[in-house]
Amino acid sequence: MCLGVMMTFLLVTATISALSAIRDALHVSPSALIWIPSAYTLVVASLVLSAGTLGNLWGRKRMFCVGVVVMIGGGLLAASAGTTTMVIAAQLVSGVGGALILPNSLAILGATFTDPHRRTEVITVWAASSGIGLAIGPLLAGVLLGRSGWQAVFVPNAVLGVITLLVAVPFATESLGPGGRLDIPGALLGTVAIASLVYALIQGGRDGYTAVPVITACIVAAVGVAAFVVVELRVAAPMLDVRLFASRSFSAVMIIAAVALFGFTGVAVLVVMFYNNVQHLNALDTSWRMLPLFGVYVGSAYLTGRVIRRTGFKAPLTLGLLLCALAVLGLTTIGPDTPYSQVWPLFVLFGAACGLVIAPSTAAALVSVAPERAGMASGAVNTARQVGAVMGTALLGSLFTSRVTADLPHELAAHDVPSAARAPVEAAVASGSTGTRPLSSAGRAAIESAFTAGIHAGLAVTAAVFLAAAVTALTAVHNRPHQNGTPMPTPTTTAAAS
Repeated sequence: MCLGVMMTFLLVTATISALSAIRDALHVSPSALIWIPSAYTLVVASLVLSAGTLGNLWGRKRMFCVGVVVMIGGGLLAASAGTTTMVIAAQLVSGVGGALILPNSLAILGATFTDPHRRTEVITVWAASSGIGLAIGPLLAGVLLGRSGWQAVFVPNAVLGVITLLVAVPFATESLGPGGRLDIPGALLGTVAIASLVYALIQGGRDGYTAVPVITACIVAAVGVAAFVVVELRVAAPMLDVRLFASRSFSAVMIIAAVALFGFTGVAVLVVMFYNNVQHLNALDTSWRMLPLFGVYVGSAYLTGRVIRRTGFKAPLTLGLLLCALAVLGLTTIGPDTPYSQVWPLFVLFGAACGLVIAPSTAAALVSVAPERAGMASGAVNTARQVGAVMGTALLGSLFTSRVTADLPHELAAHDVPSAARAPVEAAVASGSTGTRPLSSAGRAAIESAFTAGIHAGLAVTAAVFLAAAVTALTAVHNRPHQNGTPMPTPTTTAAAS
């Protein structure tokens, strides 16, 4: 199960690390380039809830293995692609596989380990595996890009998929969820609502959130959510029992899970942009510098799972979110000349703090429900995580871009760049071609200052979001959900009681 999770996150960072090489080789426009990683995220976020339901009905192990096979196919398709369209299509295919892997791998663990304490420990190991995938992706991409073409970046995930199947087929235990019917209206409405929301977040980051297609997508998402709630309250076997959200603690955990991935993914993207565009490091050098963040996260998540039995959930979630905010605020002090010796302690702090939040928030969602409803809770928390990750890249990316656009003219003037030379510099930044055009030292310094301001703006917003989530954790999360809460009624038992 952990190998499957590694696959889904390895693909994310490996793809991001290869974007520059793909752009140069296929002459991809900036508007199309953003859809190469976003196509995968869009499909995962849209289908992950439905994928959990399919596992409940047709077998979680079976759907997990199908997902691995689909991801292998998507990776091989990307590795053989020769056009931008084919790369995006391959990412869409891989997204289907990722959507099947995430909820079903988590549900298998939730159903296998029924003791709440043991389940918490195992789920935190599952969540920690995402950090391993995130760390390995850029390292592999950096090594492969130095020796081969960009297509090679997609091969390791296919190899990891084969290894995952060799382990999962003989050793994983099959399980089913309650209910015997597929909630087709709920699946369609949920998919449309989430897909519309994710599309609006991604496209809004490029075209602006007041663009007509983006506003239309937001309206479709809102209507879809409302219709989804109405349908799920009426069907006998809902894909997601929205009554679960009547629990303030369960709702708070969903918010915290989204915030955790919002910050974790957003900070990672901003840091990569800093090293690539401000300090001008290549993919491999950037990956080595970020390794403390991912490595400490894995260790912290594993240790947190073992101590929650004594502390409960409230303390690590609240402390972790506060430390995340502190670390991110520290990162707002970095600049073009900041040495790595001043940065890596902040990476260590941020990684440790994320380990206190990401894994426990996932575990808290599953131990809040009965084991037979693990698939439903798994789909819900994975949906929240994926939407949070999309928001981290889309919203922070949009904020970064708008800040750079606004600050660049002032920075060019402050660095005494001649008026006649300013327009070409601004055009180069807008088209993403600063690395291929000759720039004066003053022009490059102005760009670095504008990029730094944009990164600082994104980090400041992230810190504020972490602080707000810390308040939510302190005031709304049950310390021990499996002891404090009462099981939510199912539609069947409610009908029987009436």
